[in-house]
Amino acid sequence: RERERERMLCFLPLPRRAWPAVLLALLVGAAWAGADDLPSAPERTVHEVLRAHGLPIGLLPRGVTEFRIDGEGRFEARLEGACNARFENEVHYDANVTGTLSYGQIGAVSGISAQELFLWFPVKGIRVDVPSSGLIYFDVGVVYKQFSLSLFETPPECTADPPAHAHLGRRGRDFSLAVHHQSESGKLRHKRDQEDAQRTAIL
Repeated sequence: RERERERMLCFLPLPRRAWPAVLLALLVGAAWAGADDLPSAPERTVHEVLRAHGLPIGLLPRGVTEFRIDGEGRFEARLEGACNARFENEVHYDANVTGTLSYGQIGAVSGISAQELFLWFPVKGIRVDVPSSGLIYFDVGVVYKQFSLSLFETPPECTADPPAHAHLGRRGRDFSLAVHHQSESGKLRHKRDQEDAQRTAIL
């Protein structure tokens, strides 16, 4: 009989004055349950991903409007527009930056250029030492540019890119290619000189 009474009490209608309180409790519970499903802000997402891969969050500037990454680490970050940020040297970001993330490095980088003197060089890769030595390296094709990790602790402000940058970028790429060809030519000449010296010694 006691069990039957408990069942009957469960199905008794609530007083009307209790309905608003019950409805409010249901709405609050639904809001809390859905809060965890809300997407995080784009800037927070991209910088959290960098940190999770052992990279400083300041590698990409503020103003990222969209960020995507697949299961193999290939990512795409879209900015509000092309812009420049200042570290030890000036770094240029295209409106669209892509690359492949792995722990401690970014490969196949596209959309980032670093300035050296008056020339711009496209950045092809970025890596940090693991375990950390406090240094970060930018692969600009000809050499690795070395910077202190402390420069990239926070996402930098990025100012709109001046129109002349595109011309400077081409000059940098042409200069980089010319240096590469000169280096290869020098290696070939050195090899030929060594071969001539060996033949002379045999004679």
